[in-house]
Amino acid sequence: MSLNRREFTKQSAAAGAALALTGAVGTLATAPQALAAEDHEDGHGHGHGHRLGYGELVPDPDGVLALPEGFTYRVITHSGVTRLESGEFTPSHHDGTATFAGPRGTTYLVNNHELKGPRAKWPHPVPLAEGLVYDPAAAGGCTVVEVHRDGTVAEWVGIAGTSTNCAGGRTPWGTWLTCEETEDLAGKNGMTKDHGYVFEVDPQHPRANRDPKPVKAFGRYAHEAVVIDPRRGHAYLTEDASGPNGLFFRWVPPQGFEHGRGRLAGLADNAGLLQAPKCFDSAGRYVDDLSRATRIGTVYGVDWIDVPDRDARKLPVRKQFAEGEVTRARKLEGMWWADGGAYIVSSYAREESPGTPHDGQVWFYDPRRRTLTLQVLLGVNATPDEDGAFDGPDNITVSPYGGLVIAEDGEGVQHLFGATESGRTYPIARNDLNGSEFTGVVFSPDGDTLFANIQDPGIMLAITGPWRRQPRR
Repeated sequence: MSLNRREFTKQSAAAGAALALTGAVGTLATAPQALAAEDHEDGHGHGHGHRLGYGELVPDPDGVLALPEGFTYRVITHSGVTRLESGEFTPSHHDGTATFAGPRGTTYLVNNHELKGPRAKWPHPVPLAEGLVYDPAAAGGCTVVEVHRDGTVAEWVGIAGTSTNCAGGRTPWGTWLTCEETEDLAGKNGMTKDHGYVFEVDPQHPRANRDPKPVKAFGRYAHEAVVIDPRRGHAYLTEDASGPNGLFFRWVPPQGFEHGRGRLAGLADNAGLLQAPKCFDSAGRYVDDLSRATRIGTVYGVDWIDVPDRDARKLPVRKQFAEGEVTRARKLEGMWWADGGAYIVSSYAREESPGTPHDGQVWFYDPRRRTLTLQVLLGVNATPDEDGAFDGPDNITVSPYGGLVIAEDGEGVQHLFGATESGRTYPIARNDLNGSEFTGVVFSPDGDTLFANIQDPGIMLAITGPWRRQPRR
């Protein structure tokens, strides 16, 4: 059902700018001096009594990960160094990750491996484990990592023979949806099957992963991330593509469908509705691209337009819409479901976008109001090789200590950084090993450990320390 534009305009005018700042985070400051500033008094003469963040980052003598004083890290998996239970080396190019609580205090993680094209291209592809292979020509897939309370680690294949497994999303029923960021059809780049799909991986029931089937109802395109609305059953998905810019999608389940383990694979290829957004501002004017927003708190109403051919047999999904039909954005990346809606990342905008250049946006989609609100806007980082400012948000998670934790995939120095609910930023970690992006940022189920990956060569890290709730102001 379309949002009534006249009603939306009236609501926006009445609520004013205060309408914008919902959810868990606001503007992200990029100035280095904002990183560890003292908390201000709350307006009633009371200070919060501690500093924002955890202090300056201390260079790592081992040259891997700089952390604040009092924090430590441990390498969980390392491509070409650690081994799977079956004896092969851990695959390379770690990407999206989720955590799951296991029995007796164990933590399961499902870890994507973003490997595109034929297997011969990569020294450490995902092994072709019997019964778990979709396309034997493809190098990518997922591994499942089991971390025990005593620190021991086991790793095995969750799915193999998929391509360019980038991000994904954790489901409310305890599985992982892994997303292929490719549009390769059978016969292209050595593939023997069509790619560009979403697959479900169950970390605790290996037999459920046998004979993997794509969830074709979610469409075939350069998938990035996915979240599930636990109340309505809708799936929201991002597309990282250009020429033209990609889309943010909604999948509406067919009437009577109930989610649960393994049920997505049983859907008909055309089940439900796959839809793309058409946004309009508070005056009812159509918005062609999210880069048009230049102010924190911008609110757009959203209509949903059906995708003509979700399996993109003749034309990529994003090219199936004429000018004026949908709203696009550059490099739509990570997502996280919290606060009753979806946090959605657009990593940057430059000359390929019609609006104002930026180095990162985070939007919040409210399904109840059917609105997108700009929560985060990073200005263009003029000196990315200097430590301090942040750019290129990618994978994100909502922190149990307040605000967001964001993995940086920008130019120059690469960080994990946090943002409070009022938008002040602070560093959590810096890649001292190389210039590779951070990926797969996610907390353990108990909130004690922050897991993150250095994508290249593929290192999973567990960060622990004196976590504390961050000030909201």
